[in-house]
Amino acid sequence: MSGYGFAQHRAALREGRYLRVVNYHNTPQSTADQLRAELAAYAAAFACVTLEDLDRFYATGEWHLDRPGFIPVFYEGYLNNATVAAPICDELGIVAWFPIITRFVDCPVPDQRAFAEAHHIDLVEEELAAERLAMSWDDVARIAERHVVIPHTGSHEQISKVVTREDVEREIFEPRRAVERVTGREAPGFVWLYGAPYGMNPEQDAAVREAGYRYQISNTMIQRIA
Repeated sequence: MSGYGFAQHRAALREGRYLRVVNYHNTPQSTADQLRAELAAYAAAFACVTLEDLDRFYATGEWHLDRPGFIPVFYEGYLNNATVAAPICDELGIVAWFPIITRFVDCPVPDQRAFAEAHHIDLVEEELAAERLAMSWDDVARIAERHVVIPHTGSHEQISKVVTREDVEREIFEPRRAVERVTGREAPGFVWLYGAPYGMNPEQDAAVREAGYRYQISNTMIQRIA
């Protein structure tokens, strides 16, 4: 609804025509019960929105669901998103989005902690001694059977540092190819580090369009890329 004015936004909220996106990062086993209860409460209050629902809204401009929508988003590509969050979503019948840092998933297991510490990827104390911190590509493929997997850049980079053609290839183009190669499905969306919105940086916006993404998630909205 990024093209709406204030009056249109107010009417949409009053009529229940809005989408609530809830962001998560680490989901360690110690938080599983809390996460399950929280997601169950959202599922009871909101309609769980699929990619098809989102496409339909942008194609028609009509909200066909009987309640406001809800999408949980699990960032980074942590192994605990695959072992804890995804199974809970499956159990509750929720479709989630998983923006993954593709070079984190690619990183050799012994180097994952160092990679995380060098690329603004927060770790939780209880998992610092774990052998693996990131999902494997097999995990990614399995999650994509029921959920939406998209790139969160190649190496968790912020928009202002993606300048050269090499940067664009590493952070925008290759991540999409990698996700689609592994999952056999479209990677329809993209997310920058710090949630930069579409429409603020013309050169980077052009690269996101050229790569073929249809959606961009920012800190305040999911935007349909024209």
